[in-house]
Amino acid sequence: MTAIPVRAGPRPPVRPGAPAQPAHHAPPPRPRGELSEAALGALTGADPGEPLRLPSAREAAAVDPLGEDSQLTLYVLYELHYRGFPGVPASWEWHPDLLRLRGDLERGFEGALRERTAGGTDLAAELDALLVEPVHPQDPSVSHHLADTGVWWQLREYLAHRSVYHLKEADPHAWVIPRLTGQAKASLVAVEFDEFGGGRGERVHARLFADLLAAADLDDRYGGHLDAAPAVTLATVNLMSLTGLHRSLRGALVGHFAAAEITTAPSARRMVRALERSGHGEPAFTRFYTEHIEADAVHEQVMRHEVIGTLLAAEPDLTADVVFGIQATGLLEDRLAAHLMDAWTAGRVSLRVPLPDGPHADTDA
Repeated sequence: MTAIPVRAGPRPPVRPGAPAQPAHHAPPPRPRGELSEAALGALTGADPGEPLRLPSAREAAAVDPLGEDSQLTLYVLYELHYRGFPGVPASWEWHPDLLRLRGDLERGFEGALRERTAGGTDLAAELDALLVEPVHPQDPSVSHHLADTGVWWQLREYLAHRSVYHLKEADPHAWVIPRLTGQAKASLVAVEFDEFGGGRGERVHARLFADLLAAADLDDRYGGHLDAAPAVTLATVNLMSLTGLHRSLRGALVGHFAAAEITTAPSARRMVRALERSGHGEPAFTRFYTEHIEADAVHEQVMRHEVIGTLLAAEPDLTADVVFGIQATGLLEDRLAAHLMDAWTAGRVSLRVPLPDGPHADTDA
């Protein structure tokens, strides 16, 4: 496989009546199968006012719910509720045929997650486990590997993977705000305020990550690495969108948010060490992670006691959903970590599209 610059790729023509293309927004991705081909074909070539002929529920159910085609299709349909895509009319957001297809795929995705997680209501055990790291892990985490032995091309690949998540960091969690009350709402908003830069646009965490991408000579556009991101990466983002868009899953979204906040500070410390060890210890490279070291150490306590504690005191029946959110987050993060470590151990790229200076898929590092 020939290495392809991530910035490459034609932009689609702007259709009449579509919004102007943002200068810092990547075009729609390439399809990965019949489902994503049908969805993307509709968004870029059909009339939003007309009915669509999309795959049936049976056809959607026949596709691997964690596979490339279904996860990209879900990501694309969810993106209509975020910033959308250049050249794609905003009126597609609530098209009933697209919502039907999304619902079919969501049922498969949520079902696959529930089948692969233990469930239960022992929330204290789940939260405590997030704070424990093995002293000598047999299978080191990605951040351990990058901090101890990782090389620069692996660090850049990791940043490209994480861009799909971090460039919309905290956005899906904002959907839960109107679904909370009292102290749980106030405390979650306080955490979100930090995530969004404390009122300063240049310190919004998504902006800090874009700055890191630019410093690492990576595509820092919103959606710039979407074509390169495999299904295991997209699933970590689709979980946030799934739980954020459904009021019935508000407990799961809070669980996801708590898991992310509790586990971020230790891994952020290792990422700073990895960047410093690679010779990229300047603030332009490390600011995103140093910000998380400081902020998330406080957020862990706020999420555990003020958000989850207050929420479950008022709605104890949501305990199992909070547990599910934590477990599903761990499941998908573990799947992504296994994918990265398997590829890197074999000297292979972990992205669908290699970065220009990474090893080719058929050569050793």
